[in-house]
Amino acid sequence: MTYLAEFIQSLRDAAPEQLGLLFDGGPVIWLIAALSILTVALVLWKAWRLALIGAWSGGRRAERAVAMWESGDVESARRLLSGRRTCRAVLARSAMDSFRDPHLSAEAAEQETVRVAKRLMARLRSGLRPLELIATIAPLLGLLGTVLGMIAAFQALQEAGSRADPATLAGGIWEALLTTAAGMAVAIPASAALTWFEAVADRLRHEMEDLATRLSIHAPAPVETGLKHAAE
Repeated sequence: MTYLAEFIQSLRDAAPEQLGLLFDGGPVIWLIAALSILTVALVLWKAWRLALIGAWSGGRRAERAVAMWESGDVESARRLLSGRRTCRAVLARSAMDSFRDPHLSAEAAEQETVRVAKRLMARLRSGLRPLELIATIAPLLGLLGTVLGMIAAFQALQEAGSRADPATLAGGIWEALLTTAAGMAVAIPASAALTWFEAVADRLRHEMEDLATRLSIHAPAPVETGLKHAAE
């Protein structure tokens, strides 16, 4: 234990002022620092995932394909979306295939479209729960560190008795408050990123709902006729 204490003290003496705050804040601030690293990693990963599925691109091609579908140019609409992996294109192509499938009724085609849409929405919202958890527990961890630090500071004040030094008490208090500031510094960006990602997911959900509705309304007549014969 003595060697460990000496090692930590040597790190404290050699650390710059910013790193010294980690030692002053105690174990709680180390947890908050780990949460901050995790938050940055989650935000970057989620932004990359959204870019891959076309959260900020790919809408125009899907719109053109749906316009072709509405005008009756079904094959051109399907070819335009061939090989595309954006969320709008995947949903539109799946809906087109479902409505063109002679073995599926209109209701079954709509259910298949809804199934694909739910799967895509699950991908859009993946990673948001951890961000929500970080935004919730980071300030709570900061408050916990502050309470523990205040307890330690007042215990030291009690042990000192009449010889208590106000400067020592003030130093203990600001070290305790450090964890609260660190917790909020992590929670605020996490909450902002969560709100932004949820807004992107909601926008894409509305766009995909609009595309699926238009595809359903303008399903080609031959498919509907075939379905009627199958139903009979």
